[in-house]
Amino acid sequence: MQEQNSKAISVLNDLIEYCKDGQHGYHTAAQDVKNTELKSLFNTYAQQRAEFASQLREQVRGLGGDPDKSGSITGALHRTFIDIKSVVSSGDEGAILAECDRGDSAAEEKYDEALRASLPQPVMQVVRKQHDEVRSARNQIRSLKERMK
Repeated sequence: MQEQNSKAISVLNDLIEYCKDGQHGYHTAAQDVKNTELKSLFNTYAQQRAEFASQLREQVRGLGGDPDKSGSITGALHRTFIDIKSVVSSGDEGAILAECDRGDSAAEEKYDEALRASLPQPVMQVVRKQHDEVRSARNQIRSLKERMK
């Protein structure tokens, strides 16, 4: 049981890092984009990722772990929205949407991995719900990106 919890905590802490990256990326995009529809959407997704991270921290604590103290180097080495600032500074909304799409695709892959992990059922429900919402956000971003072409 302890080993299973330890693995689940590591998986969740990785997801927390991705959520924090997404929150930062969307917040950065919202600050600098001119289009008010995009600004509102990006702010909504930034808030969503903050809420996801909070929910995941709660799950980690419920498993007896310490949120955000992942033993994984994934969070430190892979920032999904690392290039957002340089893209945003260009002002190209299509490029900003493409970068958000890339970040959400990486986050969705991380959620896919988590769904394949052996997580306790209540944790799995939270992860599945967040996965579906990340996929929905990615689909909306892709749709907007296509319209701007």
